[in-house]
Amino acid sequence: MSKKAKNKKNPTEKKPDKLPLRRVLQNNLYMLGMIRRAAPAYIFIDVILDLSWSVIEFFSGSFLLKVVVDHLGDGGDPATLAWFIGGMFVIHVTVFFAQQAFWQIYAPISQRKLSMAIRTALYTQMRAVELSCYEDPAYYEKYVKAMNEAEDRAFNVLWSLERLFGQVFSLVANALLLWSIDPLLMLFALIPFAVGFIRKKRNKIAFNENNDIQKLAWKANYIQRGFYLTDYAKEMRLTGMSDKLLSDLDETTVEIERIKRKYGLRTAALDYSCRISHEVVTILGACLYAVYATLVRGTVGVGDCIVVLNSVGSVSGYLQGLVTNLVSFHEHALYIENLRSFLEYEPKIKENSDGAVAAGGEIVAEDVKYRYGGAETDTLHGVSLRIAPGEKIALVGQNGSGKSTFVKLLLHLYEPGEGSITMDGVPMNDHTLASWRGVFKPVFQDYSIFALSVAENILTRPMRRDPEGEAADRALVENALRQSGAYDRVMKMPHGMDTVLTREFDDKGEVLSGGEAQKIALSRVFASDNPVVILDEPTSALDPVAEYQLFENMMEACRDRTVVFISHRLSSAVLADRVYLFEDGRVVESGTHCELMEQGGHYADMFRKQAESYRETPAGTASEKEVRV
Repeated sequence: MSKKAKNKKNPTEKKPDKLPLRRVLQNNLYMLGMIRRAAPAYIFIDVILDLSWSVIEFFSGSFLLKVVVDHLGDGGDPATLAWFIGGMFVIHVTVFFAQQAFWQIYAPISQRKLSMAIRTALYTQMRAVELSCYEDPAYYEKYVKAMNEAEDRAFNVLWSLERLFGQVFSLVANALLLWSIDPLLMLFALIPFAVGFIRKKRNKIAFNENNDIQKLAWKANYIQRGFYLTDYAKEMRLTGMSDKLLSDLDETTVEIERIKRKYGLRTAALDYSCRISHEVVTILGACLYAVYATLVRGTVGVGDCIVVLNSVGSVSGYLQGLVTNLVSFHEHALYIENLRSFLEYEPKIKENSDGAVAAGGEIVAEDVKYRYGGAETDTLHGVSLRIAPGEKIALVGQNGSGKSTFVKLLLHLYEPGEGSITMDGVPMNDHTLASWRGVFKPVFQDYSIFALSVAENILTRPMRRDPEGEAADRALVENALRQSGAYDRVMKMPHGMDTVLTREFDDKGEVLSGGEAQKIALSRVFASDNPVVILDEPTSALDPVAEYQLFENMMEACRDRTVVFISHRLSSAVLADRVYLFEDGRVVESGTHCELMEQGGHYADMFRKQAESYRETPAGTASEKEVRV
């Protein structure tokens, strides 16, 4: 294996739950870098304010107590003590005001910028990766984990950093105070260091527990969607699927309980050990020693003993907090590893910024092969075909024959395993990715209707807001609606083409039937001017006559454009200049409809059987009309 191959990141590889110190530092600095780029002053101001508060807490706490005890013991001037306390009060109020202004005004804005920056990075990367990544469970799991954790983890890293500075100052200041009284007291304060590995072990267990539960939480969320999304509403009421999903939800709950029991005892034991080391061994041990040194040995004064009783717990707490905080950076690094491996993944299909600009032309596929990840055999076995400019091409064949896979390769959503696809003789990868995809206007069987206005759904972009541009867009949308057959339905909506579709965000949004939604999706073709139109079974919800009429409109509107369409209703293939029959990932027949019928092969057999089934329907039905076309 080459060095390059070894170093290439694979997001589907399982990451270890142990990271070297260098990687821990790199991951945390990586996240801090994202924060700094999104809100440059946020880290500095946050750390300074938190450090200032730690300074105030020390001087108004343990140090003030020692000053008061020493002052009273030495008979000092009360005015000096009053000035000191008054100064601390003023500083306290000032810093508190600055903190509130920061958290109520500056921080929310900066946090919003950070959240937007992280989401933009994630969305941009997910848009850039090849379509096969969505079909890879390991990669998709990593994406979901990154989405769920990224924002909270960014703030957790920042808060750990600010605590680190404050804890270091408080620890050093209080430790020096205890050292000045009796150096042996430092031994008690150092005990939490000895149990720091316990906290690290506890965080590791928590990380593993979270990973195990998160997978089950996704399943529970999926079940929840089944009960509230309209896509499943009919099946949930008319079948036993609701009982099945409720049963699965119950099993999920039982499995979560099992995971909690699996990790719970170990977590409780480790937490208990940490608490005992802090509250019993350290604090009570130091207090007993201070009392002994005061009452028996006489080496510590009463005033200093009071300071010790007040401060030793603070030193131990700061030390324990420091250890816990340092370990938390390791925990952060584990989660950031998911984010980094996702964002640093190099897509197999890359933008070639120096490539040729695709503008349409003859498309040639030669010996194209493709295999889905994890599959044992190829889906496409050496597909070769030619599409001339302006030609109308029909891809036909049984389900699973490779038609849709070939279309996705044509759109450069997948990368061919072998073979080539060229446009005017230039290989696909020698073009800029954006220009290649910009040549095509696809409408898929599994099209999407967005929670936007009708016009935005058709234009697949915002409406232009300048008067001339908006008027042109409205004329374009109106023409597209007329040609797709959706005009009358849209004009009956409350706001016409400005009506919002779906009720995701608008209670008065319009909900379309399957056929109506397909017409809206097909309107996108009529509103576009891309040289090549791709139709991957986009008319399955239309009746045969409506489908045939729409295809006729499509062919008329696309007289000067190339059209590649997939349809199981072979009557539509009559309108094509050339038909390619796919079987088992191969092109087994090609030619015009008449040529293939004269050959009497598989295509002719399929067409006759489909026509025969329509002739058996009652006279005058839409299906019979389709056969007569």
